[in-house]
Amino acid sequence: MSKTTIPYSQTRFFSNLMLDYLENKEHLKPFFNRFPEIENFEKQAKEKTQNYPLKNRKALVKALEEQYNLVNSCENTKRNINLLKNENTFTITTGHQLNLFTGPLYFLYKIVSAINLAKQLKEAYPNKNFVPVYWMASEDHDFEEINYFNFRGKKIKWHKEASGAVGELETNGLNDVLKIYSKELGLGDNAAELIKWFEDAYLKHENLADATFYLANQLFGEHGLVILDANKKALKNLFVPQIKDEILNRKSFQTINQTNERLEQLNKNYKIQVNPREINFFYNTKNSRERIVYQNNKYEVLNTSISFSEEALINDIENNSENYSPNVVLRPLYQEVILPNLCYIGGGGEMAYWFQLKDNFEAFQTTFPILLLRNSVLIQTKNQSQKLAALNLNIKDLFLEPHQLRKKVVLNVSEIEVDFSQQKEFLKAQFKSLYDIAKKTDKSFIGAVAAQEKKQINGLDNLEKRLLKAQKRKFKDATERAILLQQHLFPNGSLQERQENFSSLYLEYGEDLIPKLLHNLEPLKPEFTVLTF
Repeated sequence: MSKTTIPYSQTRFFSNLMLDYLENKEHLKPFFNRFPEIENFEKQAKEKTQNYPLKNRKALVKALEEQYNLVNSCENTKRNINLLKNENTFTITTGHQLNLFTGPLYFLYKIVSAINLAKQLKEAYPNKNFVPVYWMASEDHDFEEINYFNFRGKKIKWHKEASGAVGELETNGLNDVLKIYSKELGLGDNAAELIKWFEDAYLKHENLADATFYLANQLFGEHGLVILDANKKALKNLFVPQIKDEILNRKSFQTINQTNERLEQLNKNYKIQVNPREINFFYNTKNSRERIVYQNNKYEVLNTSISFSEEALINDIENNSENYSPNVVLRPLYQEVILPNLCYIGGGGEMAYWFQLKDNFEAFQTTFPILLLRNSVLIQTKNQSQKLAALNLNIKDLFLEPHQLRKKVVLNVSEIEVDFSQQKEFLKAQFKSLYDIAKKTDKSFIGAVAAQEKKQINGLDNLEKRLLKAQKRKFKDATERAILLQQHLFPNGSLQERQENFSSLYLEYGEDLIPKLLHNLEPLKPEFTVLTF
């Protein structure tokens, strides 16, 4: 097995905002707390300790112990939950939706990043403890985003009428999904294990939250991962002051909009990921998650008959906190209120909206975590690596646009020089002497010289393009082999990790897959990782 790393800036798949953050550019510093460097975690821990009440820690541990009564937890996970009772224990958190059978591959990379960072921090700070946490987004309600996964180019989809928080969805109908999936998997020990995981997770648990909890525990429990479903009354009770403040005072709306304006002024290429509403909470009931709005002098739950006066609302928040569900701009705040967290690990899109939130955290007097871009990975086989070498290409070349890759292949294999740069430079040198003559004789002649130079350069450009086109036809087989290889490793023109499900790789590599990822991924190394299995 071999490993290669590539600067994110050479991959074309990451935003300007992320690339600037990875370079720790000065103009972005007002939008995050501390840069993800090992020495900054000591200061972060000190700040978090002062901002995290002991009662929150006790409630968190109790909630986790109750959740883990539902599964056979591994010793490492039990030990980590027990460690959370201590004030010198902190969490490293990543979050993800409840995608069917984990969804895209990067689900694994997020969690591996969290586990590895926790280990690295323990080595750097042996007097403290660091627990990797997977936050299940059980309160999301966009079923169409999570009801499928891709397996070898085919979409395995769960067809179901759904409403309300996805974590509460009943798992009926997933036996039909398993039948389709089993046919695609075929036979073999690894296929049998994948089928068993699917069965045990989705056919033996009543709702999607419990099924996802079970599956994540099967995959990562032995590595000490702590899984949290925060859609619990005991945890929501810790958030009651913030719920009241947000709904009654509309605090986030003004603060986040001001941050968004500042980000847009910094760089027009920084895209705003989320926009706050006047009230950033939903109201949860069975099979329903609807927005809370203030209208007609009362607080109403859209598309329902539920409404409250201010006094009734305060009373309901205090007694039924479990009904109040934060939206995308307040979920991070909820997370940081209930966890002794130092760092949040996410993808580029997630990181982008976290940059919109720092001022809002300050408004709620809550410590803003260190932000870390998760590891990004491309996995290729030895056979694919050999095919690449035969074309005199390296893995970096596959990150090129397809038309650029075709040109690179032709330039590599052609015996003819398909680059007229030398001729163009020679031509420019000749015209330089003509410009000198024009200046000494008739300055009006300069325009005619410039026009002729442009015509000649354009002629060389056209000849170069025609020659390249001819060579592409001649070496069509080589260019098509390169494009086919690119399409296999970048399905639908996207990163492998955003398209494929982990089972595609598990079928090939089995129980070696996750240990190899744990061994090779370095969360604090800001480069794209290519692994050759």
